[in-house]
Amino acid sequence: MAATILLDTDPGGDDSVALLWLHSLARQRRLSLAAVTAADGNVPAQQTYANVGQLLSLLGTSVPVGMGVLVAGAKDAAYIHGPDGMGNLSKTLPPSGLVGKAADSDDLIVAQLTAQPHKISLIAIGPLTNLAAAEEKHPGVLALAKEIVVMGGAIAHPGNVTPHAEFNIWFNPEAATKVFRSCNNTVLIPLDVTSQLQFTHAMAQQIAQANPHSPISQFILALCSVMTTTASSYRETDGSAFLVHDAATLAYVVYPHLFAFQRAHITIETQGEFTRGQTLLDMRPGPKAPANAWVATNVDVGAFFACLLEDLQQLVQDKG
Repeated sequence: MAATILLDTDPGGDDSVALLWLHSLARQRRLSLAAVTAADGNVPAQQTYANVGQLLSLLGTSVPVGMGVLVAGAKDAAYIHGPDGMGNLSKTLPPSGLVGKAADSDDLIVAQLTAQPHKISLIAIGPLTNLAAAEEKHPGVLALAKEIVVMGGAIAHPGNVTPHAEFNIWFNPEAATKVFRSCNNTVLIPLDVTSQLQFTHAMAQQIAQANPHSPISQFILALCSVMTTTASSYRETDGSAFLVHDAATLAYVVYPHLFAFQRAHITIETQGEFTRGQTLLDMRPGPKAPANAWVATNVDVGAFFACLLEDLQQLVQDKG
């Protein structure tokens, strides 16, 4: 049976790629999208909510969308993704179709999971604030997800915002702690895996060739140009690519054979002066605490991009 997805996201360049891929998979009936909850993260929650609305308009689709819970004092990643979260490309997108007062993201998560217990794969590709807030309001609700697929953390890999911490966990480590303590149905895809996923200019051009005049093609080309420039400036890539961390979650749901995993107990550092936000996995020999997650350890990079490119080519062909 096709998976039912609730996407928690903070667009965000690689979030945008993930949402495009999700829509292609939904059009192919490989999954269905129940709702999107915008998160405070790469840019403030009001902006990520607007970005979700514009991306859904670009794709010509509509689902319930929630407004993210704000995190006081947190530093966003606008220096990476631009002040609008999409490299100032929001002005090139159609206006958002979202109207009226937005539902709160945590309320929407509670409503969806309680209405369809053990049916929804909750995919979290931003900070885990909304999920933790949902658990706070309705204790036990996260355990009602079929699984919680998180892009976040760094195990043996350096962090991308501090020497030890990945952004999604670092932004609100207390929320991440609550999520990992609340359930044992989490799938974690950390930087150790996603740092291998370099989306190149050539890949963007290959997708666009399927329909060069498609607005989606034009957006992918422009987004790739912006994000590769930024990735190069921070020495993440050689200037020909950017990392599509968040897209790994969609690959896991539909193409799980691409990944290798280990069962583990994940904890989050919340106190350390230099290690706040670090994702910890005990690698010592000997008995371990009860496992609460499956942790991705490797990915078939070639097959990952074969799937992504084919699905996005089909999307631009279908959408015109």
